[in-house]
Amino acid sequence: MTYWLGVLVQTCIYMIAIIGVSILSGFCGLFTLGHAGFMAIGAYTSAIVVNTFDVPIFVGLLAGMLLSTLLGLLIGAPTLRINGDYFIIATMGIGEAIYLLSQYLIPVTGGPYGYMDFHSFRGMEALFYVVPILIVVIVVTYFFIKSKHGRNIVALRENEMAALTVGINVYRYKMISMGYSCALCGLAGGLLAHYMTNVNPAMFTSTKSNDLVIAVVLGGRGSLTGAIIAAMILTPLPELLRFSSAQEWRLIMYGLTIVLVILFRPTGLYGDREFSISGLAKWIKRHSQRLMKRGEN
Repeated sequence: MTYWLGVLVQTCIYMIAIIGVSILSGFCGLFTLGHAGFMAIGAYTSAIVVNTFDVPIFVGLLAGMLLSTLLGLLIGAPTLRINGDYFIIATMGIGEAIYLLSQYLIPVTGGPYGYMDFHSFRGMEALFYVVPILIVVIVVTYFFIKSKHGRNIVALRENEMAALTVGINVYRYKMISMGYSCALCGLAGGLLAHYMTNVNPAMFTSTKSNDLVIAVVLGGRGSLTGAIIAAMILTPLPELLRFSSAQEWRLIMYGLTIVLVILFRPTGLYGDREFSISGLAKWIKRHSQRLMKRGEN
């Protein structure tokens, strides 16, 4: 039971990071391969602040979010002026640079051995931290997407030139997307640090950045619901495949699952749609009518 509780907590944490990447890569259309680096910044900052100043964990999480946002904006200022594949390459380099710094700044980060001995939460206490924060993130992100600023960000993804023509400040909204995305990744990194009780560079490799983008693509670019569903599937999936004879093949099965989704659902699991109560009611009504017609026949 404790094992699956841990899987649930990590699923909620990575869901926050995936929502953050979804804002930049899904809604704004700027693919990034370095956001695990901002998770690392949030993790190390929160752990160091809590350990050094003996403050509550929430203060450390806020510090991690703030530093991740500031560094994201600082890095985004030059890189967001780059278009296309060059931006992807730039983010990849940034993520790798943060990873290497976390390895070699041993007096600050602990190097390959990691940073340890700071306040953490385990078991049910972790759920009381993570779940309320996740709910707040989902609600705030939903209203942000539905706001004027969210619609302007989506306009950049659809046609940047057209958005510029109608008066949308393209650079400003790219910076807003970058800042919001880095803040959520920093928050997720801080939560992960306090749950794992140890922060080390191996937790934030380029593979983790790739996983975050894969989840956004599989869920559906431009769908908050899709990002949530993808996180609920992809995070626990490697653990669910840890059964008997499939143990040696679980990573292959994981990759195969992703390929099958891409082949049969190229727009993602949820496309660009969002879950709504009225939509669910219409779906139930439509399918109940089909069942009734079949029964009459």
